[in-house]
Amino acid sequence: MSYSVAIDGPAGAGKSTIAKLISKQMGYIYVDTGAMYRAMAVYFNQNNIDPADEAAINAAVDNVKITIEYKDGEQQVILNGENVTSLLRTEATGNMASKTSKYKAVRSKLVDLQRELAAAENVVMDGRDIGTTVLPDANVKIYLTASSDARARRRYDELKAKGEECDLQKIKEDIEQRDYQDMHRDISPLKQADDAVLVDSSDMGIDEVVEAIKTVINKAK
Repeated sequence: MSYSVAIDGPAGAGKSTIAKLISKQMGYIYVDTGAMYRAMAVYFNQNNIDPADEAAINAAVDNVKITIEYKDGEQQVILNGENVTSLLRTEATGNMASKTSKYKAVRSKLVDLQRELAAAENVVMDGRDIGTTVLPDANVKIYLTASSDARARRRYDELKAKGEECDLQKIKEDIEQRDYQDMHRDISPLKQADDAVLVDSSDMGIDEVVEAIKTVINKAK
């Protein structure tokens, strides 16, 4: 019988980093739901589709095929036959994903695939509504968060390390705006599931967060 771990939380909380480490250490499959939504956003950006035009978004969804492959242990996201992994973490992609992930057509297309994976494999899945909507019966649910200041600083340091020019205050404002959009969308808004364990990583290192969540998982078994 498969075992599922759902990790939800706001943008920049470190969900993907933590989920990848936990899945690797525990031998589970990592399902990056955010990457799927971002791949859809890449398609919308490439085709100049207005994120406010729901009819156009609904029509475009039928033209999108997204698959996940692993190469040398690293996840690769394939959009209509093209590897778009390198485009997933850009600010433009993130903003488009936040604006379009609220649409029912976008979500239903991807949720079915995510559920199929969880039914077949032991998985760690992260996103905005995994424990509340995608996998409401997950064995373990985590709500991973951090202050907007902490999340903005992490993003700022990440971008500076890549040699990109960026503004800390602007990053914080973008994060807070994304939080508002995610928490107030009509379909599956971001919120902590009633049975989720809250983990605030504002003052924690990556290893500390991983151990805290692994402790929760092991206690639940």
